[in-house]
Amino acid sequence: MDEYLLIESQGPWGGPGADRFVADATRLRRAGHRVAVFLIENGTSAAFTGADEALRELLEAGGQVWVDAFSMTHRAFAPDRLLPGARLVDMDEVAGKLLEPGVRGVWH
Repeated sequence: MDEYLLIESQGPWGGPGADRFVADATRLRRAGHRVAVFLIENGTSAAFTGADEALRELLEAGGQVWVDAFSMTHRAFAPDRLLPGARLVDMDEVAGKLLEPGVRGVWH
């Protein structure tokens, strides 16, 4: 089983590409792969309650949603409004995951 870390830097208002990228993550998860989507920069705006149905579907399928703590703080987003199941991470954790054998990183 492969493991994927999909990195999304665009917000849901940046066009349909972000939702398609997260939908790809959900398809990978439903195919049996371990999947995490890491939201960074403007992508963090998708992680708030009511913001993105595609992320909820990923979580329901057993995927993970990671949110960059620095990007979120830089944009003055409140952590108490995060989508249930999403979690804050820092770059050390992301770098560590990308260095693990068998993890495939994809940036959008």
